[in-house]
Amino acid sequence: MAYCSNCGEKTSNDANFCPKCGAKTEKGKAAKVTYPSDELRDAFYNVGIELERAFTIAARETHAAIKRASENMQQKSAGRGSIVCPMCGTKNTEGSFFCHKCGAEIAPKKGSQSNV
Repeated sequence: MAYCSNCGEKTSNDANFCPKCGAKTEKGKAAKVTYPSDELRDAFYNVGIELERAFTIAARETHAAIKRASENMQQKSAGRGSIVCPMCGTKNTEGSFFCHKCGAEIAPKKGSQSNV
């Protein structure tokens, strides 16, 4: 029979922890057993490392996606053409129905007929 070095409780010779106070016995110290809380702490630490890796990858991918979207938007806006007014020759933005300078109809609106 052994005794706990912390509280003096009798412990069995094969016990790793004292049944009264939970302290490691000499056998537990020699076997280098860990407390359940140590294992839990280590598990949380490892989860933290994995989350940090995941968030770093997600941030990198999000940044790349935003950059691609911005470049696509710039290409689309740069690729927009202009419509030349048949009356005065002024360039108007794509999608215009009337010339911004002379007011002439450039293209009929969908579903309507020209008044010219």
